[in-house]
Amino acid sequence: MSLAMSPAERENFLADMHVGVLSIPDGDRGPLSAPIWYDYTPGGELWMIIGTDSRKARALRSAQRVSLVAQQEAMPYRYVSVEGTVVSQAPCAPGELLAMAQRYLGPEQGQAYADASSGNSYTVRVRPERWLTVDYGKMGA
Repeated sequence: MSLAMSPAERENFLADMHVGVLSIPDGDRGPLSAPIWYDYTPGGELWMIIGTDSRKARALRSAQRVSLVAQQEAMPYRYVSVEGTVVSQAPCAPGELLAMAQRYLGPEQGQAYADASSGNSYTVRVRPERWLTVDYGKMGA
């Protein structure tokens, strides 16, 4: 019995809203792992918004690869871990920060967050290349 998700299952799970945990190589220290908002459309690139002055931003300046884990903390437990190449780092395009903030905070709080954070963040895009998945809902199925 395999607990692995199919490609469609893993991509749909990753596309759902979860707070991810991003891991970034950090020089001679262990990897930096931190919670992050992200978005993903099946078959596309994973993208997230990073504060320009954050430790994540400093680590990403030299990183070529990152990992992200998204999980379901309620039973049945599920997770998707994806590793990939950083393909771009650029200032947020108009509307990206607002779209991400509203995805996680809703319309009003998302707007307030975007207004307060405007000009202090950039978008990082990652091409998913390696996947690790578990779906404990498949036990006994």
